[in-house]
Amino acid sequence: MQQVFLKQSPSWATVVSNNAGLIEVEINDEDPDFHSIIEELTIEIEPGIVGVKASDLCLMFSIGMVDTNEEN
Repeated sequence: MQQVFLKQSPSWATVVSNNAGLIEVEINDEDPDFHSIIEELTIEIEPGIVGVKASDLCLMFSIGMVDTNEEN
C-alpha cells in the first residue's frame, strides 16, 4: 500500500508514523494556530456538544478518507 503524505505541514502537527496508508499525527494543542483551525472547523453536533468532522480535518490536510467497510 502506498504511503500518504501531507500536502501542508502546519507548525502544530507532526507526523509520528505513516505506514500502510494510515497516518498518525501528534498535535500540539497549545499552539494558537491549532486553536484558530479548530474554531474554524467546529460544528455543533447536538445541543451543547461541539466537535470537528474528521472529513473536514482531512480536507484541510488534503488527505483522502477511505471507508474500510465499503466493498470494492
